[in-house]
Amino acid sequence: MAEYTPMIQQYLKIKAEYKDAFLFFRLGDFYEMFFDDAVKASRELEITLTSREGGSSERIPMCGVPHHSARNYIDQLVQRGYKVAICEQTEDPKASKGVVRREVVQLITPGTVMDGKGLDEKENNFLASVTQFGQDAFGVSFNDLTTGENRVTVITGNKNDVINELYSNGVKEVVISETLDEEMRRSIIEGCHATISFEEETTIDDGFFNIVDHLNHEKLLVTFGRLLNYLQKTQKRSLHHLQSVHHYYAHQFMRIDLYSKRNLELTETIRSKGKKGSLLWLLDQTITAMGGRLLKQWIDRPLISHDEIQQRLNMVETLRSQYFERHELREILKEVYDLERLAGRVAFGNVNARDLMQLRKSLEQIPAVKKVISELGNAYATNLANKIDSLDDLTQLLNSSIKENPPLSIKDGDIIKDGFNETLDLYRDASRNGKTWIANLERQEREKTGIKSLKIGYNKIFGYYIEITRANLIHLPEGTYERKQTLSNAERFVTPELKEKETLILEAEEKIVQLEYEIFVDIREQVKEYIPRLQSLSKIISEVDVLQCFATISEERHYCRPTFSENEIFIKDGRHPVVEKVMNSQEYVPNDCSMRDGRHLLLITGPNMSGKSTYMRQVALTAILAQIGCFVPATEAVLPVFDQVFTRIGAADDLISGQSTFMVEMLEARNAIVHATQKSLILFDEIGRGTSTYDGMALAQAIIEYIHDNLGAKTLFSTHYHELTELEQSLSQLKNIHVSAIEEQGKVVFLHKINEGAADKSYGIHVAELAELPPSLINRAREILEQLEQGDKKPTVIIEKAQNSSPSSVTQVKEEIKEESQLSFFEQTTGNETKEEVLLTKREKQVMQIVKSLNLLDMTPLEAMNKLYEIQKKLK
Repeated sequence: MAEYTPMIQQYLKIKAEYKDAFLFFRLGDFYEMFFDDAVKASRELEITLTSREGGSSERIPMCGVPHHSARNYIDQLVQRGYKVAICEQTEDPKASKGVVRREVVQLITPGTVMDGKGLDEKENNFLASVTQFGQDAFGVSFNDLTTGENRVTVITGNKNDVINELYSNGVKEVVISETLDEEMRRSIIEGCHATISFEEETTIDDGFFNIVDHLNHEKLLVTFGRLLNYLQKTQKRSLHHLQSVHHYYAHQFMRIDLYSKRNLELTETIRSKGKKGSLLWLLDQTITAMGGRLLKQWIDRPLISHDEIQQRLNMVETLRSQYFERHELREILKEVYDLERLAGRVAFGNVNARDLMQLRKSLEQIPAVKKVISELGNAYATNLANKIDSLDDLTQLLNSSIKENPPLSIKDGDIIKDGFNETLDLYRDASRNGKTWIANLERQEREKTGIKSLKIGYNKIFGYYIEITRANLIHLPEGTYERKQTLSNAERFVTPELKEKETLILEAEEKIVQLEYEIFVDIREQVKEYIPRLQSLSKIISEVDVLQCFATISEERHYCRPTFSENEIFIKDGRHPVVEKVMNSQEYVPNDCSMRDGRHLLLITGPNMSGKSTYMRQVALTAILAQIGCFVPATEAVLPVFDQVFTRIGAADDLISGQSTFMVEMLEARNAIVHATQKSLILFDEIGRGTSTYDGMALAQAIIEYIHDNLGAKTLFSTHYHELTELEQSLSQLKNIHVSAIEEQGKVVFLHKINEGAADKSYGIHVAELAELPPSLINRAREILEQLEQGDKKPTVIIEKAQNSSPSSVTQVKEEIKEESQLSFFEQTTGNETKEEVLLTKREKQVMQIVKSLNLLDMTPLEAMNKLYEIQKKLK
């Protein structure tokens, strides 16, 4: 580095400690970047790239941003996943010898943002850490620096379980050890789109013992220790607002893997990745920002405790029935600001006087909230009201100290109220009286000299002065004033008395500004002591806000209170909550869902676009709504408490990891089959369609049988393989249902109504017609379909429940049929046969194969009659 100037050498030395961050290097009124940082920042921020001499033979790339507008540029970089190290001058340039001392005062990363455009007020901004213990144990911890929330858990399982947990919390950044394997790192980046950071130190400082002293597990301490050390090293300031670390277990909540959360569009839509159109968008009638964040947490983590669910439902029912009290509560909450993040800003030291005013106004609403809640007549509400701390002493402190409309800056004065500080009042009296004295002096001098235009003014260079125009100088008595400044059309003078008063006034004003800043800092330090109480209060207010939100949406959307059973589902007039809202409620067709009398598997058939997927999703969303404590979109709903929800809906390639649509389908199916229990809910939509007909149908049937025989999970399985509907005869717990449609004048009309039994056809060509494919193409498709149906060239598959290992397996039959179909193209004929005779020959051969495959000794008389009926139907 000897070839560079001392300043550039200083830059390179600091940059070496922050290699993965943009270094904002303070030079006067600008933050400058050099070398690769400058090139990259100029491109990302669209700012001019320049260069400067750095002492070497080549010019150094350089770009910069003004200090006063740096926040906007920092936000842009952090939102794109970058880190920014803020390097400030830490000594007075006038007092320094040589290069001014500079240090990084804060590292801003995606997971440690405290304010700015990157923050959504109704979403947490989680930083996470992952620590691996052996092959199948991972410690995972979370922190939201803006609110001080901390969580930690140990997950026993594979990397997918870890990714699910990270995804559920919407993490922006994950802190790991450099020893964590590369595959796990890649999974974090691809699965969560999070920034990766490194931290090796896991020892917790004594100063944070109070928030971890209840953690009695070494793995928990090591996991959170990694996160805490990263926070200390990047933020370099007080973390007084960090809350007690909450140790939780993933199995304490309904488990929904990341695929299912995406498929069900719980917090964001699949297509736009935005909130609008999601369940969160539908439900969010919260008033406060902290209530909005809690609502998202509840949706991500539905309860499985029956008692806790009932407590929430009781409160929702009470609030729903008491409209005026709920309306009053909503109006009060509109005046409550974000207590959690205000407390965080107090601890961080970046709170201003307006923030403290927001805090005061919020606290002034708390007694009214407490009164409304305590009078609801609900045991849970009474308990909440009793825990509300109004913080009257803090309200009094803020009310007596901070002016009503203070400026944004805390260094320009005009913040503290009169009467709060005696010394400040004395200075203010001197300043105010001094200015009154100046005004009186101006009047006296006008009278004494007879110069009506005489005025006393002030500027920062010359201080106070008496100004007299040149035309009036003849009226000025000799020796009265001391000349100060000559202007083109006037002269400025001072007097000993004026200079004395000036010293008093200016000294008072300077001391007022400095003293106000010192008083404000002292008040801020006093407010820090209230942070734990503020955080406890914010949790209660958030909960009240979410519960009133549930009551509001339940009344507006005409939802019913769910009841719970051991192992039955009965939903009367169920609706998809989001689709119903987007559509006109009068147009939405409600549907029932019944799994009673031991039935736990519904096989759903029906046309494309008829509503099968919507029907399946609405059942899952109804269960999730019930278990977060909200009423549900139905006229009656009886549900079990599900431990997990699995879905396989829609088609999506995973191009990053090189997996096809069908592979993703199989992986998601495996995830459900391996982890589901009898208390789980499974939604499978069109399993097997990504491969050949025979393979797909065989897999679909095998999956159905496996769920039926081994899992017993409540399952909705939609399919276009109509042959699978025959399974109802051999699987006692399976029931066929279908979405009905009718044809009118050659056009299909979707009724969107679920009925019992199997659908007769799929109406695929009708759907293609609705998609406005070319008419000639549609007509040709109809011709081909008619030929296939008349010629019976459709694949014939035997759907049979294998009761034992028979040599005539379904797979063998399929292969024989397939082989026979292929050979028939080369079949020799005499040339005298009619078309009907040729077709009959092919049908007869297929029927022969079916008959040969039958194991009559294992069939009941009823099964034999049904099979004979099918054979006769095929021959006809």
